[in-house]
Amino acid sequence: MPTQPDDDELLLIRQSGVVLRAGLLSLSAGTGSYRVKETMARIAAALGIDRHHAQVTLTEITSTSHRGRSFRTEVAEVATVGVNASRLAALEALSVEVERRPRPVPVDVVADALDRIEGQPPRLGVLLGGLWAGLACAAFCFLIGGGPYEVAGALLGGWAGQLVRRLLLGRHFNHFGATIVAAAAACFVFLGFVESLRLIDEPVAAHQAGYVAAVLFLIPGFPLVTAGLDLARLDLSAGVARLTYAVLIALSAALAVWAVAIAFDLTPATLPGPVLSLPVLIPLQAAASFAGVAGFALMFNGTWRMALAAGLIGMVANVLRLELVRLEVPPQAAAALAALLVGLLTAAAGPMLRVPRITLSVPAVLVMVPGVLLYRGVYAVSQGDAAAAVGTFAQAALVTMALPIGLALARMLTDRRWAFAR
Repeated sequence: MPTQPDDDELLLIRQSGVVLRAGLLSLSAGTGSYRVKETMARIAAALGIDRHHAQVTLTEITSTSHRGRSFRTEVAEVATVGVNASRLAALEALSVEVERRPRPVPVDVVADALDRIEGQPPRLGVLLGGLWAGLACAAFCFLIGGGPYEVAGALLGGWAGQLVRRLLLGRHFNHFGATIVAAAAACFVFLGFVESLRLIDEPVAAHQAGYVAAVLFLIPGFPLVTAGLDLARLDLSAGVARLTYAVLIALSAALAVWAVAIAFDLTPATLPGPVLSLPVLIPLQAAASFAGVAGFALMFNGTWRMALAAGLIGMVANVLRLELVRLEVPPQAAAALAALLVGLLTAAAGPMLRVPRITLSVPAVLVMVPGVLLYRGVYAVSQGDAAAAVGTFAQAALVTMALPIGLALARMLTDRRWAFAR
């Protein structure tokens, strides 16, 4: 016959539920599985749980809490995949705070704190959030060679595309469908702006190639980077799932861009870029790098302090990368070295600002992701140019893989738990 749980078992049930809830909030905010497990383990230890084990994938958590001879296993999943840097910082602060309190920490204290974290509204409204996405696209556009008109079009297109995406996701629209619609909206707004240049007697065709820059806000930076970090820790189930999700999101955006290109007979050609001397170009690249990284940080619901720190780190690292490429260093080697620098700088800045490293490192390296190459590869496939497609995809893959490799090396150099298995 079933028996009634005693008071100690009832307490374990409540504690286990709070630990699982903390993990779900962390997972839904977009962090890697290693960070989810660490947050859960800290809170479990503070509550008085003897041992805790968690298995984390992209959308699911299996959590087991032990105390004495009793244990409880729970399985839960998150409904959506997203990014919320402010929530990650709040959960990090909570896990550090409960570690410092006398143990065991009452369950209600942690539960109330989780209520406050979950109830925090987005820091930016839909319109302002879209503006920062547009700013990031505009900065990206300049860094890949865009001129004033292309930059302005990318700003408007990125703003409109992010606005459409947030509205669709707010209504629980399918992620891949929302990505396709948002990419198409960004392209249409960009092309509408370029078409309006006829009013000032400006040749439209000279600026159409910049349409790709308007959709660069859709690059799945958090999943790509966290997938690489999970794989570096041999967490294959989470890493492979995140990588698959990131690739599918990127392909969804690329297919929308391809469809627009076919419909309007566009070619994602290389932008010529402004003709500037190095003393002028380098400061402009630094400013664009800062603006792009800060824009991504704010788009991810980061704080102004996060955006400022990430922007400064990304500015230094990306200018270094661009200079290395200019000196004919292979692009993937330059990206790995720049990501290594980002990891080392965030290792110092994260604890000082009391924020998770990932909230600084991902926006800082996102400006280095070769999203334009991916879109050009899809276009080459559509044109039947297999040689160009393979070469473009290979180059994009090498640079993209170099970024998490650099960040993982930085973690191994600055965190003993990453350098050694035990």
